[in-house]
Amino acid sequence: MLAVRAGTPYLPWHDPREATRLLRYALHREGFTHTYQSSGKGMSVLSVTTELTVWCRKGSFVWNEDGLTLTHPAADPIGAAQLLKRHLRRPGDEAPHDWDDQSGDRPPTDSVR
Repeated sequence: MLAVRAGTPYLPWHDPREATRLLRYALHREGFTHTYQSSGKGMSVLSVTTELTVWCRKGSFVWNEDGLTLTHPAADPIGAAQLLKRHLRRPGDEAPHDWDDQSGDRPPTDSVR
């Protein structure tokens, strides 16, 4: 459960930007360190992999998986991270690419922040 100090003017999951930040940190602890977050008016978006984007709005995380739209309460970013982790392979578990080690050409591993 999230710790919230007394006198906090809002609960973190009522602010999509904050809820997504907490999800991002939970995913980072699970090994998904190359994520990108963008926030706008009433919504926040987290790009986890090229195949997975999570939106946060109206108190829920929303993402598409195998053609289905899944939701999870924004009040539980750790639980959402666990659900996402079950359906994603960890970055180190991916099949190795046949990159030419001599050329130094490697795909980018992180977004500019």
